[in-house]
Amino acid sequence: MIKDKSIFIKNIYYMLSYAFTTLNEGGYEDVAAEEFENMHNLFAAILEKGIARQLKQGLYREYVNCKEDVTTVRGKIAMPETIQNRLARKRVLTCEYDELSENNLLNQILKTTVMLLLRHARVDQEYKNNLKKEMLFFSNVDTVDLAMIRWSAIRFQINNNTYRMLISLCQFIVEGMLLTTDSGEYALSSFIDGQCMSRLYEKFILEYYAKECPQLTATASQIPWALDDGVGTMLPVMQTDIMLTRGSDVLIIDAKYYTQTTQNRYDVHTIHSGNLYQIFTYVKNKDEEFGARPHKVSGMLLYAATDEAIQPDNSYQMSGNKISVKTLDLNQDFSEIAAQLNAIAADHFS
Repeated sequence: MIKDKSIFIKNIYYMLSYAFTTLNEGGYEDVAAEEFENMHNLFAAILEKGIARQLKQGLYREYVNCKEDVTTVRGKIAMPETIQNRLARKRVLTCEYDELSENNLLNQILKTTVMLLLRHARVDQEYKNNLKKEMLFFSNVDTVDLAMIRWSAIRFQINNNTYRMLISLCQFIVEGMLLTTDSGEYALSSFIDGQCMSRLYEKFILEYYAKECPQLTATASQIPWALDDGVGTMLPVMQTDIMLTRGSDVLIIDAKYYTQTTQNRYDVHTIHSGNLYQIFTYVKNKDEEFGARPHKVSGMLLYAATDEAIQPDNSYQMSGNKISVKTLDLNQDFSEIAAQLNAIAADHFS
């Protein structure tokens, strides 16, 4: 089974560094050089450094609507409330106005995530102390109900783009490590959720190739269906995890982060059938795009290695295309991980 203890904590940092390029910028050198006993400390350290950088630049502020009773006109007078004040012989005006405030969703997410880490027993006191000092600057910021956050609806612009990595990390922590207790309160679990790690695994591989293999084009492109009559009503979108391209050579990689790399029936281990059907469909439809032009399209299922005795390492020739099934061991020195990823690209594009 894949758990955080079976992946070198340092490798999680490297994966995050590729997924969020901000970690490669100045300010995170101490984190990169530090050894961590668990992922909670790693996340706390990254968050602490990131918030410190943000505080130097200033917390993001945006206009929020305020309504209060004042003695002089400010903004727009709210007539119904003001009339009620007059009837009650109160010599005040109720006014509505917009005010620049730090109490916005982005800062609320940061504060709420930090409060979760502060309550967790596996976060060392050193990181808690640093985070507590930073939270003094968030005294005017409310916490937010984590269950109500619509992460996909959060938009970044030039004024708050420095929050992109921090909010992504908060989402990773909240979605991957958050559990609801019987009393309805929130607590952090010991291990990261598989779905969340799966997204990080996919993004890491994509960003690794984008940075380390500039001779290739690395994208997460969609593949159109090769339709005879052009009618594709209700067909699902074919969204790849990683597509590596150089000219007319294409390698489509489907990154899989599972607790089991094979399916087992009657003690016979086979590749997950749905995964194999999916990558084969991707490859054949992409292959059809080139028509009669010279080209090469291959596919690969790249599983994160587990502690199972049997790990797939196979290549098949299917209807003129190569389909491979490999595993990537995340529990080894990162230089070995990089070497395996480089070998995958070299094998196809040599």
